[in-house]
Amino acid sequence: MPEPPLNTLYYGDCLDVMQEWPPDCIDFVYLDPPFNSNVNYNVLFRSAPAPRNSGASRRIRAGAGREAQVVAFEDTWAWDDEAAIRVRNLRSATGHRAHRAISGLFEILGESGMMAYLSYMALRLAEIQRVTKPTGNIFLHCDDTASHYLKVLMDGTFGGTQFQNNLVWRRARSHNDSRRFGRILDDILFYGNGAEGYWDEEAAIDPRSEGELEDLYNEGPDERGSYYSDNLTGAGRSGGEAGRPWRGYDIDERGRHWSPPRTGRYARYIDEHIIPGYLQIEGVHDRLDALDEAEMIEHPKGGFWPQLKRYQSADRGRPYQSLILDPTGFNMWNARRGEYLGYPTQKPMALLDRLLTAACPEGGVVLDPFCGCGTTIAAAHARGLDWIGVDVSPFAIELIISRRFPGASINTRGIPTSMEGAAKLAAEQPFEFEKWAVSLIPGMLPNQKQRGDGGTDGIGALLDVPADAPSAIVRAQVKGGRYALGDIRDFCDVIEHEQAAMGIFITLEPVTSRRARARAAEMGTVAAGAAEFPRLQLWSISDYFQNRRPKLPPLADPYTGRQMAAEMRMAI
Repeated sequence: MPEPPLNTLYYGDCLDVMQEWPPDCIDFVYLDPPFNSNVNYNVLFRSAPAPRNSGASRRIRAGAGREAQVVAFEDTWAWDDEAAIRVRNLRSATGHRAHRAISGLFEILGESGMMAYLSYMALRLAEIQRVTKPTGNIFLHCDDTASHYLKVLMDGTFGGTQFQNNLVWRRARSHNDSRRFGRILDDILFYGNGAEGYWDEEAAIDPRSEGELEDLYNEGPDERGSYYSDNLTGAGRSGGEAGRPWRGYDIDERGRHWSPPRTGRYARYIDEHIIPGYLQIEGVHDRLDALDEAEMIEHPKGGFWPQLKRYQSADRGRPYQSLILDPTGFNMWNARRGEYLGYPTQKPMALLDRLLTAACPEGGVVLDPFCGCGTTIAAAHARGLDWIGVDVSPFAIELIISRRFPGASINTRGIPTSMEGAAKLAAEQPFEFEKWAVSLIPGMLPNQKQRGDGGTDGIGALLDVPADAPSAIVRAQVKGGRYALGDIRDFCDVIEHEQAAMGIFITLEPVTSRRARARAAEMGTVAAGAAEFPRLQLWSISDYFQNRRPKLPPLADPYTGRQMAAEMRMAI
């Protein structure tokens, strides 16, 4: 297999893309998979979509835009035939890295949307493990709805011994949640992929403020400067030299053992600035003697414990901690920053830079298999690292090109850039063409089903339910090849049967038939504010390449339920 081209954006499913790469070619992976429990937690534990006459469906028809958004999400992570096949195959594949994890989780979760999601992730995590170097690091960003299940899956895929941290990121300072504590935290599961995972201890630090330094280093000063007194012992008894008395102190009697610095930042400081050759001293008592001779140990005038002097001049900052309080995510107060692009799941650059600083080597290759608006890509590029981004949304790819790298020539793979390329995709990969065509309309989600989709290839929700419409739902159907008047008639029946507010019939070339256009016109219009919109619109990929978009009222973001931001609504 050839090495993947670097500094390249791929349009497509990251599973398909990574399968074309050789093993051990990636140094750092950050992934923020397409999952948002804020839509409706209970949907993920339901074995099948709610019946059409259920309370949820009645609320949709009554005009609850939030519930309309739930349907779009539910169609993405519902238990269906494809999920059942994935789980059955993984439970049967005893050699697959995720076999045991999926088998165990299925016993708990059964046939549910959560199981559909986890089986989807299992296939992709296994490929991430394969393409990541033994020295590589993986960071999976999620929330508390699925983090515990994903950790089991990560343990099964990478090995439990590869777990490094559960980083907790404060994405907001406060949040109002009905009947529970405000949910303001995300989890970032940090795993290595081998025994020698890369970590830059010298770079993984936060500088201290002047006030912090003054408060901490409040003893002395002696000839070397200000310091504070620290412990020279460790908890628990220890056999051997570490447990034997030194200078009259019987440490074992106190249930502890000697632990003078041997490795790490302060030991290196001692070696470089105070005791040359300190790092080569092997014996515990020999290190204690060397420190004592250098007057780095304070003996108590009363009490028992001798203390080690830690000097302010050695302090370059506080090592990165697993609780990340700053930066927070974007909100109505800080969204005006030049960094914010309006993407619903956008993370701040400083968060990704922190992870890259500590866990990606100079000259490393960074992968984001769900790259969204490209924060990981931009952070890697700013650090001079090579990168690869993958996303199933052509809008996301275009957003990265136009906003992250304006005026630059960026390599892309898999995205049709002309009618010829679109026709080739439609002929060779019709289901991928359908997903691509639907994704060209910001706010619309492609259907993950390839067959038995009920005449719907994509779904979205209007932000507000028009007064003369039965619901907020917008449905799309795609025809990449030949189409007939009967196809349009059938789609009209789908719109009526499913009580959709609007429909979009997408073709490769424009529909020119008078009878077809007349049938679309018979569907009437939908009023939104002072404007009226055709209930059924005929739109083509040819229109897309000529910068013509469907005429739609504002759509809700399919992952947050809020109005699509201006950047998301712009023509692409």
